[in-house]
Amino acid sequence: MIRDITLGQYYPGDSKIHRLDPRTKIICTFAYIISLFLVRDFLGFAITVAFLGFTIFLSKVPLRFIFKGLKPIFFIIIFTFTVNMFMTKGETLVEIWFLTITREGLYNAFFMGLRLVLLIIGSSLLTLTTKPINLTDGIERLLSPFRRIGVPAHELAMMMTIALRFIPTLLEETDKIMKAQMARGADFETGNLLRRAKSLIPLLVPLFISAFRIAQDLAMAMEARCYRGGDARTRMNAMRLHWRDGVASFAMISFIAVILLQAYVL
Repeated sequence: MIRDITLGQYYPGDSKIHRLDPRTKIICTFAYIISLFLVRDFLGFAITVAFLGFTIFLSKVPLRFIFKGLKPIFFIIIFTFTVNMFMTKGETLVEIWFLTITREGLYNAFFMGLRLVLLIIGSSLLTLTTKPINLTDGIERLLSPFRRIGVPAHELAMMMTIALRFIPTLLEETDKIMKAQMARGADFETGNLLRRAKSLIPLLVPLFISAFRIAQDLAMAMEARCYRGGDARTRMNAMRLHWRDGVASFAMISFIAVILLQAYVL
């Protein structure tokens, strides 16, 4: 389960999505996330799924690799679906003791679960098709106009990218610690939810120690290379917008326009 998390990982490739400017991908990802909360019915979700499927096709990232990242959040999806199904008032369909399933509750549960799945897949596609260094440069360039009001653009971009980059590393460390504890007789698989949560407590101390060690090693490596933040920093490959970025931006604008038209006009 730990190894199934794909957020923060990069899938090497040379697809049309991989070759897009990171700034274009970041902006399009935020626009896509916003569009998910504008969708109201089945037709809107069908358009969103078709658009996301076409993007995945262009990225050439295997579906198996993308859907593998949904396994760790399967419990959250089920919990969200259940809460919306029982907590929404409307036309009653089924009554189970003090719980009531309504028609509106089923609609909301389905839409919220699907929205969460599409949100995770769309967000993961950004990191899967963008190298960490390019993601850092893209975030920094997008935040650079805010330097005039004191926003540390480079530092924020570096922190965000390091956090994403070391998610797989920390998950790998967690997996190693779990296997070491299981070899010593620890049990993480049996028992109820509360007991399984308590069994994870022995993982926290070695995991925190490992995280601090990784942070110290990274800081020493950056100091050894005379890292001084964004001051007078140059780049070997300067970012430039190409025609394909214009095509991607036009496609995203058209998609948002279709979603708005379908949700609020038709």
